Amino acid sequence: MDKTRAQKEIAELSEQIERHNHCYYVLSQPTISDKEYDILLKRLIVLEGQFPELRLLTSPTQRVGTKVEESAKTVTHRVKMYSLDNTYSVQELRDWQNRILKGLPGQDIEYVAELKIDGVSAALTYEEGSFVLGATRGDGATGEDITYNLKTIRSVPLRLIADKKYPFPKVLEVRGEIYMEKEDFKKLNEEREKKGEPLFVNPRNATSGSVKLLDSTVTAHRKLNSFVHSFGVLEGGKEYETHWEFLNVAKSYGFRVDSHSRLCASLDEVIDYCREYEGKRNTISYEVDGVVVKVNSIRQQRKLGATLKSPRWAVAYKFAAHQATTIVEDILVQVGRTGVLTPVAQLQPVECGGVTIARATLHNFDEVKRLKVKKGDRVLLERAGDVIPKIIKVVESSKGAAVSFNVPKECPECGSLITKQKDEEVAYRCPNLSCPKQMERGLVHFASRKAMDIEGLGEAVVVQLLEKGLVKDLADIYFLKKEDLLELDLFADKKADNLLAAIKASKQQSLSRFLYALGIANIGEKAAYTLAQRFLALDKIMEAKAADFEGIHEVGTVMARSIEGYFRQQSTKKLIEKFKKARVNTAEPEQVLRGGKLSGKKFVFTGELESLTRDAAGALVKNIGAEVVSSISKNTDFLVAGARPGSKYSKATEFGVKILNEKEFKELVNE
Repeated sequence: MDKTRAQKEIAELSEQIERHNHCYYVLSQPTISDKEYDILLKRLIVLEGQFPELRLLTSPTQRVGTKVEESAKTVTHRVKMYSLDNTYSVQELRDWQNRILKGLPGQDIEYVAELKIDGVSAALTYEEGSFVLGATRGDGATGEDITYNLKTIRSVPLRLIADKKYPFPKVLEVRGEIYMEKEDFKKLNEEREKKGEPLFVNPRNATSGSVKLLDSTVTAHRKLNSFVHSFGVLEGGKEYETHWEFLNVAKSYGFRVDSHSRLCASLDEVIDYCREYEGKRNTISYEVDGVVVKVNSIRQQRKLGATLKSPRWAVAYKFAAHQATTIVEDILVQVGRTGVLTPVAQLQPVECGGVTIARATLHNFDEVKRLKVKKGDRVLLERAGDVIPKIIKVVESSKGAAVSFNVPKECPECGSLITKQKDEEVAYRCPNLSCPKQMERGLVHFASRKAMDIEGLGEAVVVQLLEKGLVKDLADIYFLKKEDLLELDLFADKKADNLLAAIKASKQQSLSRFLYALGIANIGEKAAYTLAQRFLALDKIMEAKAADFEGIHEVGTVMARSIEGYFRQQSTKKLIEKFKKARVNTAEPEQVLRGGKLSGKKFVFTGELESLTRDAAGALVKNIGAEVVSSISKNTDFLVAGARPGSKYSKATEFGVKILNEKEFKELVNE
């Protein structure tokens, strides 16, 4: 292909892909399948590889992320990014309106009410419709350049959609919120927990850490999202008369604007809006902590002006949080199955958000340092929705000779010296693979339902096996005898026979389950399945190098190093030989049913199935080349509904998703 034809096809492909991105991520109305989208993207990648000089900064291929070799650059905002004053009651809102009326005597005033999203503020600059710069708010005057990370967010347009009524300004800078959906946050923390990584405190914390990473390939995998809520700079374009007009123009340009926003003719309507959403905040798919109220008229906004810190024409109404204060009785350090140390606050029990809380994770030692929390302090707790209870701040420091909490130098379980990897974010680890607490949690994980599925090998049994010295590594469970088990409390003949039978049956589990069960750092259930399907045999994985793993689509640099490092250790090689001696399966059954009529289809499950566990049903779906997803969307193909289905059932009805009962599901996958 010559350069002219390539340039034309690249332009057409780029336009098509961005249009499909807009339909999927902004409008939630996909017009092609994931497979068709991937074909378009792969074709563009091939062409740009052949003609790299034709690759534009706004190409859809630039969303995959890149590694920045230097720290973030400082960006000076052309128009200051203000923070908002807060109000906490209806009366305070009315007091704010009285100040507005004094500044605009005798004038009619409209307001726009928008949900206050608990995310990270960002400024996005476009020149002639092309995205050129993204920055954090920082101190309002200057922020950090996060352009590469914002490019990975599919709802951030790289090129605006043309609008005849509003031609592209020479320069347009919009302000918005970068955030993470609750469901995506939950999945991220579940993945981090499986990998033995420190958990994020909340979606905002996860978002903030993600947008500032130097390696935007990591950001690209964290499913960030965006909403645009205002503009800062407009040069060489048609002026907006109202804020509501700007929001509608932003939508026409291809930006994502929160559909919950409302134009209000009076403050009473604003108050109704605040009360309405305070009552249903937990039903919204992302975290909101209040409402932002703005004067609608741009002319009136300019007349009202701003203080040194905040605009006079906008204010935040904060929802009441589920909060309580209590005393920190102690700060303990837990050792996870991969050796990661996690500080945990042991609290004087207190009721908060309908539950009694006696412990709160402090997530990592940087968080302890930031809060300056120590034993004996009175702290403010907050619990919102299903988010882990967190310590917001110290409200009263303990009196007397309380000692500040420091990172331990030795493991509290085995006494080994603590280490910290340079390439890890905040994790301190116990490097001793024989650490009793690591072994305990590693064995419980090994026997768990999604790993080797050994029923009866729970935490209480594992603790006794370790205490009596019957098990010193993961493979030892396959050499247990009945007389060994009868030494344990509450073990009689039948219980011992049942556990030995479960251990024997687990030898036939697939390689993917075995890899997941090993508890390799950074390798979760999905990554283990991908590796097993790619290599099919454990020996081939052990022979591979980090570069071989990085060539797999879903495996990143950190994961590749973890896999290679784990299997390079002599202790691992000895452990694997021990598993082989016990005749544990180390091969993966090759999937032969892919490419059928259900290949690529998306299944969601809800309710209780009678004859199948969720894992067994998921295995049937994978065997036909389809995929199990956790939430309903217009992209879902089937909802399988058991007894007592949840809210997914009504959503499926709303989206027109085909609903199957258990019998219909079995018939479909067995055709």
